[in-house]
Amino acid sequence: MTSILSYIQQAHKVAIFTHQSPDGDAMGSSLAMYHYIISLGKEAQVIVPNAFPDFLAWMPGADSVLLYDTHQAQADAYLDAADLVICTDFNAPNRIGALGDKMLSLTCPKVMIDHHLHPSDFADFIVSVPEASSTCELVCELLSTLNSQLSIPIAQCLYTGLMTDTGNFSYNSNRPQIYPMIASLIEAGVDKDAIYNAVFNQYSVDRMKLVGYCLYQKMRVFPEHHAALIYLNRKELYRFNFQKGDAEGIVNMPLQSKDIHYSVFMREDKATPDEMEKNGGIKTKIKLSFRSQGDRPVNVFASEVFNGGGHTNAAGGEYYGTLAEAVQLFLDNYAKYFKA
Repeated sequence: MTSILSYIQQAHKVAIFTHQSPDGDAMGSSLAMYHYIISLGKEAQVIVPNAFPDFLAWMPGADSVLLYDTHQAQADAYLDAADLVICTDFNAPNRIGALGDKMLSLTCPKVMIDHHLHPSDFADFIVSVPEASSTCELVCELLSTLNSQLSIPIAQCLYTGLMTDTGNFSYNSNRPQIYPMIASLIEAGVDKDAIYNAVFNQYSVDRMKLVGYCLYQKMRVFPEHHAALIYLNRKELYRFNFQKGDAEGIVNMPLQSKDIHYSVFMREDKATPDEMEKNGGIKTKIKLSFRSQGDRPVNVFASEVFNGGGHTNAAGGEYYGTLAEAVQLFLDNYAKYFKA
């Protein structure tokens, strides 16, 4: 990973990208790199395709992040002068929407740091470790290799990504090396309990009601394959005053049952203009989350049926069309991928 340092040393103005609808690992890894680069006396800017959840707004540096869908002109002006792009927590340009087209037009070097399967070769230097728990794990390892002092902001960002991408260390977290990392982050000044509270205990009453509705009214169980499916249309989301981030964690809840080993959550959303253009004018996008336990993969199902991917027990996907079509696609295929 020390080769990344040569790119950073030669750069003066660095742009840092992460994926659409950024989660804790996306924001944590990008903001940790941001704080590291500005500590070197260089200019840095995190640019994300669209808004991140409110429960991540407390993160150090989050108030400086540019949203490409609302501040494109300002972001493009910065990018036209940038001499390095660092891509965190995504493995292909299409994961960043319209920002991907802009990125590919840039002539400056590009570095990718990611933990998802099947990385594309758009970057000049690639760090890809699919078995890693999170991209924050890789950034933490990188900064340790570079003998970088972990400031409290960097440590807070890294801990957030490690915590959220493992469901508070309940999956994808058997790699022993992450636990010395956690110790080093606490030694650097992280209050792990405060971060947990900031991320997981800041939901609205409407969100709590939404969770109850999902579990009581919307959860379908398929006992012969130990699977559960929850799906919500836009009308239902509107009923509960849905805000970005309110769906976080719902997919994990069916797994609390001893008889459910697979869980899938679908949510109807509007396609962006860029997505509509790329998908024949279809106005509706279905966002999917997949979770499982043990040696029961969900990433293959996500990849082969829903144009997604991820890790063995945690993956995502998307479908352009109606919610009813996406549900039917699940019903037609789940038995092929879920162990009975």
